[in-house]
Amino acid sequence: MAYSVEMPELGESVTEGTITQWLKSVGDTVEADEPLLEVSTDKVDTEIPSPVSGTLLEIKAEEDDTIDVGAVIAIIGEEGESTGSSDAPAKEEDAPAEEPAAEEEESASEESAPAVSGDATDVEMPELGESVTEGTITQWLKSVGDTVEVD
Repeated sequence: MAYSVEMPELGESVTEGTITQWLKSVGDTVEADEPLLEVSTDKVDTEIPSPVSGTLLEIKAEEDDTIDVGAVIAIIGEEGESTGSSDAPAKEEDAPAEEPAAEEEESASEESAPAVSGDATDVEMPELGESVTEGTITQWLKSVGDTVEVD
């Protein structure tokens, strides 16, 4: 299944980044965490690692393009796989665009996770700053089984 690579958050107040160099080309095989491209912002120049292993199927943003955080910059999938280059790029979890994320549930512990009737989405710890590598959850605002809306 094709995976959309998005411009990552590169700091709290950073809203965009400029692609300075692609380290891989379309058709190249990449491993997870292998450097994929270099990005420059007003605060930092950094290499962006590949989020998944696979083949670089499509580059959606060229060198010297300034891209907003969260925008799709590339597609990684299996060799020969279609990128589905339409107005709606492929996502890791294909959720219908019309339906809000009300079915997205997060469980505090794996063993107590209830049966979910819809598609589930993992909620990942967000990047909290350039040098921040971990965070402590101080309070859950939702409980297992609660409905959650996007944002």
